Formats: sequence, structure tokens, C-alpha cells
Amino acid sequence: MLTQAKSSPDITNYLTYIFSNRQLPTELNIRAEDIQTIRSAAAINLKNSVKTSYRTIPEASQGYIRSSVLHCLEDPTSQIRNFAGNVITEIVQRGGILGWPELLPQLLSLAGNDSGNTSPEAQEGAMGALSKVCEDSKKILDKDYQGQRPLDVILPKLLNITTSPIARVRAYALASINSFIPQKPQALIISLDSLLARLFQLANDPSDDVRRNVCRSFVQLVDVRPDKVLPHIEGLVDYMVVQQRSTEDSELALEAAEFWLCIGENDELCASLGPYLDKIVPVLLESMVYSEEDVLRLEGGADDANEEDRAEDLKPQFAKSKSARIATNGQDHSVGLNGDCGKGYDLAVMNEDDDLSEGEIEEDDDESGDPEDRWSLRKCSAAALDVLASVFHEPVFAITLPYLKENLRHSDWPNREAAVLALGAVADGCLDAVTPHLPDLVPYLISMLLDMEPVVRQITCWSLGRYSTWASHLKDPNDKAQYFVPMMEGILNKMLDNNKRVQEAAASAFANLEEKATKELTPYCEFIIPQFVRCFAKYKDKNMFILYDCVQTLAEHVGPGLRRQDLIDLLMPAIIQRWNKVSDQSRELFPLLECLSFVATALREDFAPFAVPIFTRCVRIIHQNLEEYLVAVNNHGMDKPDKDFLVTSLDLLSAIVQVLEDQSGALVATTQPRFFDLLMFCMEDPRNDVRQSSYALLGDSAIHIFPHLQPFLPSLMPVLIQQLDLDSIPDDEPATGFSVINNACWSCGEIAINHLQDMAPYVEELYQRLLIILCNVESPSSVNENAAIALGRLGVGCFEELAPHLAEFAKPFLQIIEPIDTTDEKGQAFLGFNCTVERNPQAMGECLLDYFKAIAAYRKRAIRGESVYNSFQRVLVGYKALIPDFDAFLSQLPVEDQQTLRTDYEL
Repeated sequence: MLTQAKSSPDITNYLTYIFSNRQLPTELNIRAEDIQTIRSAAAINLKNSVKTSYRTIPEASQGYIRSSVLHCLEDPTSQIRNFAGNVITEIVQRGGILGWPELLPQLLSLAGNDSGNTSPEAQEGAMGALSKVCEDSKKILDKDYQGQRPLDVILPKLLNITTSPIARVRAYALASINSFIPQKPQALIISLDSLLARLFQLANDPSDDVRRNVCRSFVQLVDVRPDKVLPHIEGLVDYMVVQQRSTEDSELALEAAEFWLCIGENDELCASLGPYLDKIVPVLLESMVYSEEDVLRLEGGADDANEEDRAEDLKPQFAKSKSARIATNGQDHSVGLNGDCGKGYDLAVMNEDDDLSEGEIEEDDDESGDPEDRWSLRKCSAAALDVLASVFHEPVFAITLPYLKENLRHSDWPNREAAVLALGAVADGCLDAVTPHLPDLVPYLISMLLDMEPVVRQITCWSLGRYSTWASHLKDPNDKAQYFVPMMEGILNKMLDNNKRVQEAAASAFANLEEKATKELTPYCEFIIPQFVRCFAKYKDKNMFILYDCVQTLAEHVGPGLRRQDLIDLLMPAIIQRWNKVSDQSRELFPLLECLSFVATALREDFAPFAVPIFTRCVRIIHQNLEEYLVAVNNHGMDKPDKDFLVTSLDLLSAIVQVLEDQSGALVATTQPRFFDLLMFCMEDPRNDVRQSSYALLGDSAIHIFPHLQPFLPSLMPVLIQQLDLDSIPDDEPATGFSVINNACWSCGEIAINHLQDMAPYVEELYQRLLIILCNVESPSSVNENAAIALGRLGVGCFEELAPHLAEFAKPFLQIIEPIDTTDEKGQAFLGFNCTVERNPQAMGECLLDYFKAIAAYRKRAIRGESVYNSFQRVLVGYKALIPDFDAFLSQLPVEDQQTLRTDYEL
């Protein structure tokens, strides 16, 4: 019936009528108690209709909607007034400011009670609607409309309205102003002093809502104009401390706590807090104790390890961004660990999204999720303590220590838990001050892993992980046996806790320990791997994600330490069993594929027995994804597939190609559809991260399986050349755009050093594009370096083609390549450059001394190939014959460089 009604051209009129009338026709036989529900439902449907089809609604109907919703702002029911505000802000976003030019003056007049007889309900309704418009359309309100900006009029009016006798109106007005502060509009900048004066007037407002917005204003002003905040820091410290102790309003307390975090990001402001630490730190410690409501919710947490995870418990997963290939060897050293997973607090995004486009609404956070996953006063206070500890160090610990002594052994678990959280929070910043106490604290923390309360076990895992740096770097074997080994074993044991949250915290803490201990864990792999295998058998879906991270972090840092057949026989069947269980459409594939990439790299040729089905499946996933994408592009309305499947599959294929080398050639040769045909499609994908991984795989293929790549180069090279275009980088994605070009330059160099003189057909286009990158001062240094090395390696086979251009590129080439570490790639680049110089020695001109300095800096003992050394020597001997007074020319070099050239090259 509803679907049928929505097809009526008058549906918006009907919805508007029902929403805006408190009394509906008696013939409808609607009970009085149901009218409110019906009006609310009509408002929701009206908002959705406006959102989806406002521009197609007839003008007369638009006018009816606009006049009716304004009338609803006076409704005695707050819910109806709120719904009216929702519809109004939707109309503004769909129709624009000029589509309803009288709206803002009307709302400001009603909210400010300009007539003197506006009802309190209408004032509140109008200001509530205006606050929604300000939040959702803040950018278009600061646009220039024929020489006028709406915000120039709105902001002074809002400041006046903050003096309203109605608390909700004052709060809405200040909230509206807060919407604009992060954008730093000119209207706000010129009114800053007036705003500050008003904030100080409102600071002791009896309304919690108003004071909450006062706190938020100061938090945002710290970001925007810290110089305006600094002179008032003493008073603000006292004020925020009082507000944070507002036990009756947790949201107000949280807003106040955000102040310390925000100040921590400004060095000058943060330093100014030093004299007030004895006021700030105690309130942070108080705020880290769970509230009574939280205690009732958490106490006696269940042993839920055998319960299946709910679908809503699984957060969306995304492929982790791979860093660009490094200039010197093309290897990817990114770790991409587990972010904030497992922290006792998480540094949530503090600022609202200021980049909403016109017509886009930022949805409210989902309040139905796990309360423990939400940003809270407790987490914010712990994060603030962490920041202060990192700035002030020992003084923060001196204030914290009495609290720890009093609460670590407290009989009430919430106090014990908060003390452990505090101890973990100061770990990074106060390690030197804490270290003398750790021989006593660490064993006690390990004992707390057996606490009856899962929440205490959970936070203890996290805190121990924070001190794994200390334990893993102990030099004395006895100390290591006394502290590090029990810490490692304690966390490992908790990975099999019967509570899922404890499992997750323990796994995250162990990943942290792996990061800190690195190769120190090698002797313990025979204990670690069996525990991981037990976790694979016990974990449900959600915790499997962090387990993958544990495995890949161990593989990265232990590397060859995993290449023991007994460990491989334990670990790989567990991973493969999970691999077989996860479907091609599951987002669990992202962390699983990433994990396997690290494992493959660690095991190298020992990964071969598992490679064929994994390689084949990755190719299948790529093929399916590309086909689904083409279908979606050609069928409007169809959802496009998730490209993260491409990214992670390409990265795992890169790892397999690297570790199996020639063996992977057989896999590539038998792939259907053809491997390099699929790769070419990926190289042209619109997503930066897909292309970045594609060029990484292209470069790895050039290194390890070039005979299989070579026949496809006539198709692949034009695509690669097209990618070497700085103008192709989107303005809103410069970092990832440069990463793509970085990998493209690197792969170009790998192809050039293998294809040699057969690169001749591509030299001219490659040269022009590489030169532009080489000379671009805005490019990251790694991009310039990769371009220089690619150009130099191109000269190994195509020096005749490059020689006419030598005078143009010699100087930037020498400048960029000089600081690069000495590697085979750098040597090959110099070999190509030297060959080019031999063909056109006169072109060096003013660069010749710099060239000689570069040769002298490239010590003979660092040259790994006779061909590179010989090319340097030929060049020098050639110039010795070419320059009339060679010794006089050489004397212009520093004495040490002269001596090096004469000794190393027998001049």
C-alpha cells in the first residue's frame, strides 16, 4: 500500500498535510494517542521524498512543504519540531540557499524573538532547525552569492541569540557557531574576540548543554587560533577540570576531557600546562574508572569463547595501503600493523568531517554497537594522560605513582582496572621513570592475567604489551628469563582465554610484543607457533583478524626463523584450513591474503608446496573482480565490486613471484586467463591502490620471471608510459597518486635493465616523462630517486638514444642519485649514465666536476660489478685524454676526492 501511495504525484502533499496538522479528519477514525506516531511517520517519509526527488516536485508543492514545515516549528511537541528541522535542512541541501532565500531571515527572526511575542517553542524549534542547516550546509553558507556571504549575516545574529533566556536556544546557537570554527571563515575570524567574550560569559551557564558547547568551542579554538587561547590557559585549566568532574553529565565531562587531547597536539600550548599538572593528572585518573552503569554492564563477564560471533560484531575490513617501492631496491617495508586495535583507548577521529559536499548529510554514529567500542570519557582521559606523559615525562609519573600504589591492589576491580590502564597509558612517555619499578610491577601485572574479571585481564594484556619494549631489550639472560619469558608466556596463554575480548586484547598485545622483540623471538617460535595453531582452532570470526596480524608480524620479524619443517608442518595446515573455509566474497580474505604475503616471504622456497592453489585462487579472484566491475560499469544501478580484493590478491601474487622466482614462471605460464592480460587491466584501474599494487607486481615479474613477461611488453609498455604522468595525480589524492608513479618508475627500471636495447622504441617517450618527474620539486624524494634510477638503467641498453639528451638531464640526475644508498640498482644506474657519457662526453659541461665528485664518492669497494667499475675507469681515462690540463682540472676537487680517483682508478 505504501509503495502504491508513493507512486502518486500528490504523495508529498499528503505527507505534508498529515505531518503539519495536529488534528486529522474524524472520518479517518484515528485514535488521539496514535496521531503523534502517524505525524512522525509522515515526517520521516516526507524527508526521504525530499532527499530523493526534491527537484522533481512541482513548484506549488515545494511552496506548500516550505510553508508547512515552518509552521511545524511552533508545534508544542519537541519531536515534531525536530522532524521539521530535519525536513528543512534536507530542502536546503537539495534546493540550495537561493532556492529558499527567505528561510534564514525567518529562522533568525523566530529564534531571536525579534517580534517580541514568539513562543518559546517556536524560538527553540527555529534555532534547532537553523543549527541543523549550519551543520549540514556549512560550506554553502560561506559561499559568495553576488558579493554577499550568508555567514556574514548569520554569525553576528547567532552571537546575539546566545543571550536568549531559553537554555536550549542558547545551546543550539553556540552549537551552530561551533559548526563553522574548523573552517576558519573570515566572518568568524573577525568576530573571534566577540566570541571569546561570549564564551567566558556562558562558561558558568546553569545549562549542561550550554557548557558542553562552551567546552567544544574552546577545543576547536585550540586548533584554529591557539594564540587566542594561550593567554587564558590558567583559567581554562581550572574550568575544564571542574567540568570534567561533572559526574551527572558524562557528555559534558567528555567534552572537557577532549580539551587536554587537543592541546597535546600544539607544542606551545601543551608546554604551558606544566604548572598545572597537579590539577590535570588527578582528574584524568579519576575519569578512567568505569562508571557505575558500566560496572553493572561489565561485571562478571561471560566465558563466551564458544559462542559464534554475530554479523554486527564484525567490523568492515579494508585492505591496508602498501607503501611505495623503495628507490634503492624496490622492496616494500611497510608493516601495516593493527592500528589502535587492542589499545585501552583509541584516538578516535576528533573533528567532524568538514568535507561534506553539497547535498550530503553526515549520519549519526550507530548507537546500537558495543558500548566498549565507543569513544568515552575513560578512553579520552587515558589518551590525554598518554599525551601528557609523552610531553612532561617524570613529573606526570610522580603524580600518578601514589594513585598506582593505592589502586593496583584495590579490592574493587574497577579501581584495579583503572590503575592498570593508567600504568599502560604512561608507558611510552614515562618509561625511564617507571623502569626502576618494573621489576616489581611486571610480575604483579602477570599475576593479574588470572584476575576473575575479564575486563581486568583484558586491560592487563594491553598494559603488558606497552611494556614489552623494556622486557624484550633486557640484556642479562637471567633478567630475560625472569621478566620477558613470563610476560610472553602470560600473554600467549591469554590468547586462549575463554572470553573473546581477553583473547583479542592478548593477541593485540602479542603483536605489539612481536614488533618490539623482533628477532629476539626466534628461539621461542617452537612455543609460539603451537599456540597460534590452537588459536586457529578456537577463535571465532572476529578474533581471527587479529590472529592473522600476529602471524604476519611474527613472519616479518623472525623471517628465516620460521623455515623449520616442524614449524611449517604446524602453521601452514592451520592457515590453509582457514583459507579453504573463507569464501571468495568474504572480506576476511583481506587480512588473510596479507598474512600469507608475509608468510610466503618468510618461508621463501619452502612455501612452494602451498603455492599452486593459492596462486590459482588469487588469479581467479582478480578475474572475477574485473569481470564484475565491467558488468557493473555497463549496467547502471549495479553495485561495483570491492577493489580491495584486487589489491590484496595482487600483493600476495607479488610475494609468491618474489620467493619462488623461476618456479613461479611455470604458474604464470599456465594461468588462464593469461596472467599479464589480467595485470594490464589492473594497471589501468581507476583506483590508485590497485594500480600501485599492479606496478609492484609488474616490477617483481621483471626481476624474477622476465622471460614470461617479455612477450607482453608491447602491450604493457604503453600503459606504463601513460602512467608516468604527474598531471594524472588527482588533487585530492596526491600521496597515493605519487605512490603509483613511484612504483611505475621502479618497474620501468626493472624492465629496462632486463630488456636492454629492446627498450629503444620506448626511449623517447620514457625520457620525456622521466625528466619531468626528475625535475619536479613537489615530488616526494623517493619518486625522484626511482625516476633517476630508471633513467640511468635505461642507458645500459639505450645509451645511443639517450646521449643527445645528456646535457639536459645530467645535472638533476647527479643531484638526485648522490644521496641514495649504494646498491646494485644505483650501480646499474651509474653504468647506464656512464655509457651515455661515453657517447657524448662534451655534454657534461658545467656538471663535470659534480660528476667526478660522484665517482669519487662511489668507493671502489662498494662497486659490486666489474662492469660498473670498468665504466667509471673508461670515463675517467677518456676525460684525461680529452682535457688538456687534466691535473689542473682535477685539482679543483677536494684533496680527498683527488686522492680517491687517483688511487681507485689508477689515474
